[in-house]
Amino acid sequence: MALSDAQKVFNHWLSDERVSDNRVSAAHKTVIETMERVEKIVKNYDRKEFCWWAIERKVNGELIGEIDLYDFDNYTGNCEVSYSIGHTWWNQGYATEALKAVVEFGFRYMNIHKIAAAHNTDNPASGKVMVKAGLVQEGVIRHMIRNAKNQYKDCAVYGIIQEEDYLNTDSAFIVGMEDISKN
Repeated sequence: MALSDAQKVFNHWLSDERVSDNRVSAAHKTVIETMERVEKIVKNYDRKEFCWWAIERKVNGELIGEIDLYDFDNYTGNCEVSYSIGHTWWNQGYATEALKAVVEFGFRYMNIHKIAAAHNTDNPASGKVMVKAGLVQEGVIRHMIRNAKNQYKDCAVYGIIQEEDYLNTDSAFIVGMEDISKN
């Protein structure tokens, strides 16, 4: 991700209510909001533990979403993952491919013990992505989040443990992430 990507990030997913309905933060109203967010992300790339990636289509490099590992617990070796894909690219396998790649990266290069994820129960498509990436549903937490519309949402919680037979990928994302892990 680069600062010059802010307009695409705004246009492709952060300004879209259909995407923000599945996020905690509201849809961006101006590209300036997005520019500030992208600037913050880019500034954090110097930190070794910062794991945030843009998702691009292999065929043309088009920027279509984001994915990140966060909330690292040094004591347990656990963390969480989140992702957003622009509505135009929903149900085409991009989120699944990106999630598989990040799970593999977390286990292979960061020696993470467990990766957890959650989705609003009114967004079952995200649960399908998690299952396809090898995560297992562990339960539902009532009113786990409150979204930007001040609505409480129940969330299904998923996880995958390193020792489990997680799915290996042949994803191009891993190639790029190998380069990142060398830095």
